[in-house]
Amino acid sequence: MAAAAAVLARLGAALLLVAAQVVCEYGMVHVVSASGGPHGRDYCILYNPQWARLPHDLSKAPLLQLKDWSASVLCSPADLPTGGFGNQIPLVARGNCTFYEKVRLAQGSGARGLLVVSREKLVPPGGNKTQYDEIGIPVALLSHRDVLDIFKRFGRAVKAALYAPNEPVLDYNMVIIFIMAVGTVAIGGYWAGSRDVRKRSMKHKRDDGPEKQDDEAVDVTPVMICVFVVMCCSMLVLLYCFYDHLVYAVIAIFCLASSTGLYSCLAPLVRRLPFGRCRVPDNSLPYFHKRPQVRMLLLALLCIAVSVVWGVFRNEDQWAWVLQDALGITFCLYMLKTIRLPTFKACTLLLLVLFIYDVFFVFITPFLTKSGNSIMVEVATGPADSATHEKLPMVLKVPRLNTSPLALCDRPFSLLGFGDILVPGLLVAYCHRFDIQVQSSRVYFVACTVAYGIGLLVTFVALALMQRGQPALLYLVPCTLVTSCAVAIWRRELAMFWTGSGFAVNTGLL
Repeated sequence: MAAAAAVLARLGAALLLVAAQVVCEYGMVHVVSASGGPHGRDYCILYNPQWARLPHDLSKAPLLQLKDWSASVLCSPADLPTGGFGNQIPLVARGNCTFYEKVRLAQGSGARGLLVVSREKLVPPGGNKTQYDEIGIPVALLSHRDVLDIFKRFGRAVKAALYAPNEPVLDYNMVIIFIMAVGTVAIGGYWAGSRDVRKRSMKHKRDDGPEKQDDEAVDVTPVMICVFVVMCCSMLVLLYCFYDHLVYAVIAIFCLASSTGLYSCLAPLVRRLPFGRCRVPDNSLPYFHKRPQVRMLLLALLCIAVSVVWGVFRNEDQWAWVLQDALGITFCLYMLKTIRLPTFKACTLLLLVLFIYDVFFVFITPFLTKSGNSIMVEVATGPADSATHEKLPMVLKVPRLNTSPLALCDRPFSLLGFGDILVPGLLVAYCHRFDIQVQSSRVYFVACTVAYGIGLLVTFVALALMQRGQPALLYLVPCTLVTSCAVAIWRRELAMFWTGSGFAVNTGLL
């Protein structure tokens, strides 16, 4: 039944992807001064190739005079200039009538293209098939902010060329994200599995000293899974509705959680240092009454300082992303070490529920929102109309590394959410624990890690082909679950693998 449900979910998602939508593409308007001043500059436009296609090469795009007619909405013949738009590209205001009415008037008066200036979010300039057949000039949307920059930089006498360069299919930053994600899953799964088994072998030994090093792992129950998913759905909807009010709370939570994760990852290394072992004096202060070592106290202060530095400079696009990724990776490692799925049955339940959650909020919600945008993508990238212009930090992000001009249009960063690392990573950790339990030379761990890498590659390919945000769990969950199950069947250990082979005995868990 679970496999059938996964197949149906994927078929439903595929049907949604091919549903009829307004075709839109990013293009560029290359602007130069009519007097031959400084070098030109590219600005992003959103156009519909069904009106008219743009050349891919700038050298093949005609350089035409840009006519500032943005004080007019161009909805009636009375809005046309006396001499028309002969061989010009007019700039007109958005609103009051359809794109077809605007472009029909512009084409009838001799315009070679039409740029609609928008003070709001850029939307595809749509029409119907009959209207598309009637129009032979390109129409595109340009942001009002870019228009102001054009006239400030080049003056009022400018020329422009419209073109749509081909964007590289795959950016090099995808390789960096792939290495970070697979590396985090592999290291986190290995660490979590080894630590859990080591703790079980030492369960009869007491460690009540002030330097107790290991935190207790949290076993996930079915009730916890249900509560977690409900909380995720509620938080996502709240962020979508009240983004500007809640984004700072999420940033604060990330700072606290990432500093804890950084401390957890560095503590084993610091404990190996031969100095700083002296303890703070006896006292009655909270936490300090345990008399922590000076080196651990200094480490805690360092971790807090690193997260504070990121919090202060988080919008510095040149380098803050490196710090965010480092903090994010340590946070994921900490979570993989702390949260424990005791059985493959629990793994299957968690991954399938979050599979449905991811697909719903990416592919279904565009049909439920007024804007037609995915709630998941809108929240992850930050709403275009956000007054704060803040971004949620719960992602790995790497800037675009290609030199295509279209990097100005699309998101300057490629993103991968922490959930796309943590959720499959919990299964990888379970596989490693089971490997050690049955002494299988880590075949489950290696197979599940490789499957995660393959699923991530499929996600990147789907992103490149569809040119829209993808729910990574749509590809990661089937790859990791099916591979793990196939290995268990091949080794004839499915029953043991399903119940955890003693990990969940007498715990009342799945």
